[in-house]
Amino acid sequence: MNEQQYRYYAFISYNSRDTAWGKRVQRKLENYRMPATLCSERGWKRTPLRPIFFAPTDIQPGGLDKELQERLRASRHLIVICSPNSATSDWVGREIEFFHSLGRTANIHFFIVDGVPNSGNPDTECFNPVVSQLGIPEILGANIHEKAYRWPWLNKERAYVQLVSKLLGVEFDSIWQRHKRQLARRAATWILAAVAMLSMLLWVWIANQPFDARIALQEASPHNGQLPPLHDVVVTLSLDNEDKSDTILTMEQTALFSNIPHRLMGREARIVVTAPDHLTTDTTITLDRDITVGIRRDERVYGLVRFALWNPATEEFITHSAVQVAGITATSDASGQVNITVPLDRQRQYYQVKASFPLVNDTIYMPCGENDVLQKRI
Repeated sequence: MNEQQYRYYAFISYNSRDTAWGKRVQRKLENYRMPATLCSERGWKRTPLRPIFFAPTDIQPGGLDKELQERLRASRHLIVICSPNSATSDWVGREIEFFHSLGRTANIHFFIVDGVPNSGNPDTECFNPVVSQLGIPEILGANIHEKAYRWPWLNKERAYVQLVSKLLGVEFDSIWQRHKRQLARRAATWILAAVAMLSMLLWVWIANQPFDARIALQEASPHNGQLPPLHDVVVTLSLDNEDKSDTILTMEQTALFSNIPHRLMGREARIVVTAPDHLTTDTTITLDRDITVGIRRDERVYGLVRFALWNPATEEFITHSAVQVAGITATSDASGQVNITVPLDRQRQYYQVKASFPLVNDTIYMPCGENDVLQKRI
């Protein structure tokens, strides 16, 4: 049979316990792409090692011995998967012996996946005894366990390339150096892809983690610093029909709302802030990790000054009498009541009252109301 009549590029001989290795070698060889320059020089296809015969996928039931002999005749090369399993296999021995009888001894190649060549120990010997009985000279084989490199996977790749070079009859280094460069590029691509994927997964994981929202308060109405500081503030956040509240004691503190689902980030939410001496703030905010809400003083608390003037000598209220509070002049009405509105920037916690007559106590403390009375001194 001449070169043009071979149906298979190679026949893989193996023991059933090494089936996985046989399939792996078949896949590696059939998909191995040769350098374009070598293909151009020798007239090869880019994947010249096709097809490879592997019994479980190619053989048909019935007439097994005859079928295998026909497949062996139709194969240019014989690849023996060597291990202690195949070393004790009569079937592997018969396939080697038959291929040798065809006069193609030089085309028998050994791929060592386990065991030790020529160990003499049946537990570790990887060569079938037929090899030595027939005097087959090439018994070194491509060994995946040869420690040419530090990394086992690279030693396996080297063994595959050794087998390829023997099957094609080319210098090992002529394709091994290129193969290493391809492996390096492939490894770099895998690493970059893995890093990109891990980065993306990390970003997605981080982005979907619950977040904490901190709400800071800011004075929205200026005052002169003479009023009591902010205290005992209740901040209520409404989320998905659920209200969460936090209490802060000073302006320097922030209200903290923990473990808000990330899906709510950027959505609108309702905030209600209640604090003594301040107007209730009821507003809508956009959810974020840091939020600032403005609050305003209730100008009426320290700004509405109301009291009555009383004359204990006559036991009557003093009407139509001028007084001055915080630089503002007002006159008591027909019932003796004084009503003054003090602007926020001039408000105090207490005020001194000036009148045209002496007072027993000239200080009015805020907040005050209609029940507050200042008496004329007699």
